[in-house]
Amino acid sequence: MELSYWWRHILVFLLNSWIPSCFAQTTPPVRSTPTPTSQTQEGPETLKFRLSGFPRKHNEGRIEVFYKGEWGTICDDDFSLANAQVLCRQLGFVSATGWTHSAKYGKGTGKIWLDNVQCSGSERSISVCKSRGWGNSDCTHDEDAGVICKDERLPGYKDSNVIEVQVDENKVEEVRLRPVVTGAAKRMPITEGVVEVKYKDGWSQICDNGWTPKNSRVVCGMMGFPHERKVNKNFYKHLRKRSADPKAKVKVAGTRPESPKSKTITKTSSKPKPGKSAATERLYAERQKNSFLVHSVACLGTEVHLAACPLEFNKGNATESCPGGMPAVVSCIPGPLFAQNGMRKKLKNLSTVRLKGGVKQNEGRVEVLKGSEWGTVCDDRWNLLSASVVCRELGFGSAKEAMTGARMGQGLGPIHMNEVQCTGNERSLWNCRYKNITAEDCKHTEDAAVRCNVPYMGYEKTVRLSGGRSQYEGRVEVRVGQRWGSICSEGWTTKEAMVACRQLGLGFSMHAITETWYWDGSNVTEMIRSGVKCTGDEMSLSQCQHHKTVTCQKAAARFAAGVICSETASDLVLNAPLVQQTAYIEDRPLHMLYCAAEEDCLSKSAAKANWPYGHRRLLRFSSQIHNVGRADFRPKAGRHSWVWHACHGHYHSMDVFTHYDLLSANGTKVAEGHKASFCLEDTDCEEGVSKRYACANFGEQGITVGCWDLYRHDIDCQWLDITDVKPGNYILQVVINPNYEVSESDFTNNAMKCNCKYDGHRIWVHNCHIGDAFSEEAERKFEKYPGQLNNQIS
Repeated sequence: MELSYWWRHILVFLLNSWIPSCFAQTTPPVRSTPTPTSQTQEGPETLKFRLSGFPRKHNEGRIEVFYKGEWGTICDDDFSLANAQVLCRQLGFVSATGWTHSAKYGKGTGKIWLDNVQCSGSERSISVCKSRGWGNSDCTHDEDAGVICKDERLPGYKDSNVIEVQVDENKVEEVRLRPVVTGAAKRMPITEGVVEVKYKDGWSQICDNGWTPKNSRVVCGMMGFPHERKVNKNFYKHLRKRSADPKAKVKVAGTRPESPKSKTITKTSSKPKPGKSAATERLYAERQKNSFLVHSVACLGTEVHLAACPLEFNKGNATESCPGGMPAVVSCIPGPLFAQNGMRKKLKNLSTVRLKGGVKQNEGRVEVLKGSEWGTVCDDRWNLLSASVVCRELGFGSAKEAMTGARMGQGLGPIHMNEVQCTGNERSLWNCRYKNITAEDCKHTEDAAVRCNVPYMGYEKTVRLSGGRSQYEGRVEVRVGQRWGSICSEGWTTKEAMVACRQLGLGFSMHAITETWYWDGSNVTEMIRSGVKCTGDEMSLSQCQHHKTVTCQKAAARFAAGVICSETASDLVLNAPLVQQTAYIEDRPLHMLYCAAEEDCLSKSAAKANWPYGHRRLLRFSSQIHNVGRADFRPKAGRHSWVWHACHGHYHSMDVFTHYDLLSANGTKVAEGHKASFCLEDTDCEEGVSKRYACANFGEQGITVGCWDLYRHDIDCQWLDITDVKPGNYILQVVINPNYEVSESDFTNNAMKCNCKYDGHRIWVHNCHIGDAFSEEAERKFEKYPGQLNNQIS
């Protein structure tokens, strides 16, 4: 098929694909998120396609078509793989691997749009295939057809791998909390206010008649809060009553009463103080324009969006009153990360669930603690109910997205849970029904992930990029006082750049830029911040340390800090069991170590040795480094700046790729080594993944996603020089990318540790594990482990 045809097809697809709306809010409105659909322009009509039903994964399901303003299904009569091929391509997948009949994914509703469809497989649209015509069918929904698509997207299609809530878009899309209490709007996050839904060009209220805590739980979850709390309705009724009288002056407390016992500060005054009537005037004006779009709500409390609850709308226009009631008000309890009044703190370390590999703290691959070891969750039957249990357990709101297919990267180690089925009310994922894993059930390519709702904090308003060639790059500028300015690049590293990209909502940092002379300098601002130092986990640069007064030796505009951001990043992990299996001691003659000495791979005492006589005692082992992230791992420096080492006959693309350390019980280094990346390449890959990088003939260096680089135990510098080490119990530590030269989605899994016992002649290496693979308690026991009393591992 001609290339131009494919590009036309892809362009049409992209131009008509569903694009989620952005948030913009006082308290940010939350939109409903229907399952992503694909659209194809068919003359005057626009066809949309989606996969629905349950249980299913993102690349399979009941096929549904949107035609003439209505969603409908396709009958399985005469259905074939050729039909599925056409439909999968229209859904954005490269091809079909199968199809289903007899409503395998459940029975649809509404129209059965097509019957007796017969495609050859090469058609650009299902509409040009033979059929009985639109809406002409003798089938029932017991015969709804389904498709199974190959999990690979067409070029240019942004892979979502997302299972989202399906709601009627004609009802409720955006929801917000509007604070009423004076001063509340200035404090972030907004935890209490009137519930409002977007209606036409404005906002309408919900009548609170019959309003329940379950309704509040759903709204709070949408707003990013794990729990709801009781509202002091008397307080709001009193405000409403007082504001109905324009002559009455009301002084509203600056802080919200926490309970009915709290004192409500109100008073009337014939001569109010200047400025004190603003709250009353605003409340009075708002009282006059109340409009109730929704008359009643009946949530179960497990829904992830208000639109998924049974709603009763006011008939006719949306200005009817709320007899005996008032606008619904909700009060929410923020999680630890978003607590007000300076009480923010990190999540409790005692949690048995965590998120890994995401850009922000509210997203990532789901990992659970079983015994003392962390493991992943298989995505079979993974849905928003189960994802919401995870989110609330971690102090976030309900789930915004439930992701499948290792969307947040692959984990290593065990897979602890499969076919998780939660009701949505559980306090922990472990309280849900699930199946244990057998060897053939799941692989890490099926690791489940979540993205949780979080409160709106407005962080993105205090940082911006300027001068870059795209929205993903530029000089970093912040709000200090009432002016924008740049940041001194001294000490600007990947960690600071990671925080900047996260705050901007642009993903991970691909490069931390310390010289920005090559970007547009026509609007360069003054340097107003220096000494920025982050841990890398912050949500905003304002949470990082910085100088009180600007101190920058290189204050010229060309030395302003900059970033290049990317939506994806690599993630390197060492194969710990292989280190344990391959460790041994070698006494290597000095005359065979000249090249190693030149590359500084021996301990300092080697310089005083009687070369070429004698030997060095080396602890050797193999290193197999996997890229389990979502982007290839590439050296920071381009090949034009790689360093040639004539002795070994290769280029170094990174000066230090790995650190090797032998630590005593108190953490002191007794031996150390390093490994330069003389050849970053794909030694081997998972099934279905092709190698991209090879060092031969000055080739490109890197590690492809799903591949690994193997440094065998018998190559130079793949060791620790332990010639000067005394017998005893030690910890062997290997750290990949120790200087954070290349960005990764997760740096906490870059270290590997092993217990080892050295008796002066032999060495035993055991308990090798990735640094974050065990619980904190198990890790503490590991650090205090006294070793063996004999040569038997106990």
